[in-house]
Amino acid sequence: MENQHIVFLTGAGISVESGLRTFRGENGLWNNEEWRYFSKMGSFYEKPAEFLNFYNQLRKRIAEANPNKAHLMIAELEKTNKVTVITQNVDNLHERAGSSQVIHLHGELTKVCSSSNRTDPRYIREYPLTTPINVGDDAEDGSQLRPFIVLMGEFVSGLETAIEYVSNADIFVVIGTSLVVSPACNLIEYAHKEIPKFIIDPNDMPQCKKLNFEQIKANATDGMSALLERFKSL
Repeated sequence: MENQHIVFLTGAGISVESGLRTFRGENGLWNNEEWRYFSKMGSFYEKPAEFLNFYNQLRKRIAEANPNKAHLMIAELEKTNKVTVITQNVDNLHERAGSSQVIHLHGELTKVCSSSNRTDPRYIREYPLTTPINVGDDAEDGSQLRPFIVLMGEFVSGLETAIEYVSNADIFVVIGTSLVVSPACNLIEYAHKEIPKFIIDPNDMPQCKKLNFEQIKANATDGMSALLERFKSL
């Protein structure tokens, strides 16, 4: 199989084998009260120092993690196909694995932005994962510097671009996302019904079954290995 446009939608499950935790699983971050609090927009203004420290620790863990085989297998497909990765993850493991076209729906912890103008490209820049962001560190517009991520209650940028890619995919693959977080969960509805569609997840995903996805019940690495074998018959 060559010269196909393969679009991947990935979530936290693809990074589990790199040592990062999922959000909605049994031991997911969403079960942690602190995580739920600091995922909300208001927490930045209520407890800025604690907010920044929380994300500094997460940024440090991402710096210590490495891409796993699933990330690498996706990147390898670029040698023979056009590949677009749409991810809900705020880590940079897809890029470090070699994927060249990655859309981050929920932002990137490798970047910082203005707390007053979060989506203004003039104030978004790369920032070392191992360098803490502290209270008093200013963005170029004079406001407090903050991680370039989408908190609950904030606008998800890049969604229209993601919809366009999914709508024009030759093959669509979903890996490691619970598909319960809006608006990303709605992306599966934009894939054309006649194209091959796959979901890699060890759990039942009834919402995908209704849309005629072929499910590979496995973790990300084993699922990607099975998917590559499946691609040989397409």
